[in-house]
Amino acid sequence: MFDYKLIEALAMVAREGGFDKAARALCITQSAVSQRVKLLEELTGQVLIARTTPPRATSSGQKLLKHYLQVKRLEDDLMEKICEPANKGFASISVGVNADSLAFWFLEAIHPFLLEERVLLDIRVDDQEQTHQLLKDGEVMGCISTHEQPMQGCRIEYIGCTNYHMMAAPEFAARWFPNGLAIDDIRQAPAIIFDRKDDLHHKLLHQALEEVPAAIPTHYVPSVEKFAEFIALGLAYGMLPDQQSMPLVRSGQLVDLSPGCHVSVKLYWHCWNLKSDLLEKLTQHLNPKTKTL
Repeated sequence: MFDYKLIEALAMVAREGGFDKAARALCITQSAVSQRVKLLEELTGQVLIARTTPPRATSSGQKLLKHYLQVKRLEDDLMEKICEPANKGFASISVGVNADSLAFWFLEAIHPFLLEERVLLDIRVDDQEQTHQLLKDGEVMGCISTHEQPMQGCRIEYIGCTNYHMMAAPEFAARWFPNGLAIDDIRQAPAIIFDRKDDLHHKLLHQALEEVPAAIPTHYVPSVEKFAEFIALGLAYGMLPDQQSMPLVRSGQLVDLSPGCHVSVKLYWHCWNLKSDLLEKLTQHLNPKTKTL
């Protein structure tokens, strides 16, 4: 049977991003953390953490981390049932969420859950097509993802759909796209894309024009608020979700560069297939009656 103090040290190094930070989180010395991880590696005969900057769990380490988090989730549920309310501590749930969901609807959906339960969230933000990897690597217990098929040992719930349109300020559109989206103009006009994992921009251009230039001038701005501000100020054109763009369209601050085209992003909630009351309650709050986010 594993000594869970050793696995906890491994988990803290991976979560906190360093041996010194893990030591502070565990209130022990950095040397003690290193010794525990080394002993666990000797017991398993595997390198469990790559000594990179920051350290990252290896494939074997990820399997141990996933096991540890699942056991901890079940222990937290047990404590919830057997402890008096005054003595209950906070349970922790780690989730992977894409930036737009976090900005526009995630907090509203889980607000009642956080008021009802003694839960602390550890939110990891990544692209909606990348959050699935966080779950696969054992870094989170659940994630919001575009993947339609569940991983082994996990279950899936359809959350809803977000529609994205290609938006620009009216003066930007008049200057750079006087005749609507056109290949030659796309080669010249400055675009804005959230980050290098984001392919929504190219998906819409393919839909509208059936081809995309090999290179387009691009700002990369990984901030939901500043992303929209860039577009509204006439600095670039880019993809915005309806929740963010429609009020700006109604006020005349933005126009749709390709009204007949949009990219629909279906979102799914993936989580471990555990008999966990807290995970079940969280899942219920993330599965709204209305399916348009």
